[in-house]
Amino acid sequence: MLGRKEEVKKKEDVWKKEEVKRDKVESVVGKGTKIEGKMHIPGSLRVEGRVEGEIKAGGDVFIGEEGLVVANIQARNVVIAGEVQGNVDAVEKLEIVPTGKLFGDIKIAKLIIEDGATFKGKSEARKGAEKTPTDDKLKEEKPK
Repeated sequence: MLGRKEEVKKKEDVWKKEEVKRDKVESVVGKGTKIEGKMHIPGSLRVEGRVEGEIKAGGDVFIGEEGLVVANIQARNVVIAGEVQGNVDAVEKLEIVPTGKLFGDIKIAKLIIEDGATFKGKSEARKGAEKTPTDDKLKEEKPK
């Protein structure tokens, strides 16, 4: 049973600030998968399926071409290649590629909308690299 204590310790370490790799996609909602509810992720997320509810990520959120998100999103960077129906709060950058569709309001520091992309909503420019409420909460939250 010596291995068990170390296994538990490793799970707890993931939630420490220095252990979270925000540039690496750590969580994936695969094609054909549907999730309803609140998702709080210390790192990055890729959505190829369907998410309804709320997404808060300490890293980046990527919505693939087959992805559908009916939720508000808070993250460092957001890239939309699929469809989002909800508000987006991106600390650094929001990018909507040609296949992407966003129906909702945005709060961003940098915005890239490529030819062919769809955006319908209001935009608010963020000054510099303001923190979102997500930044501090995700550092403090631990799995139950």
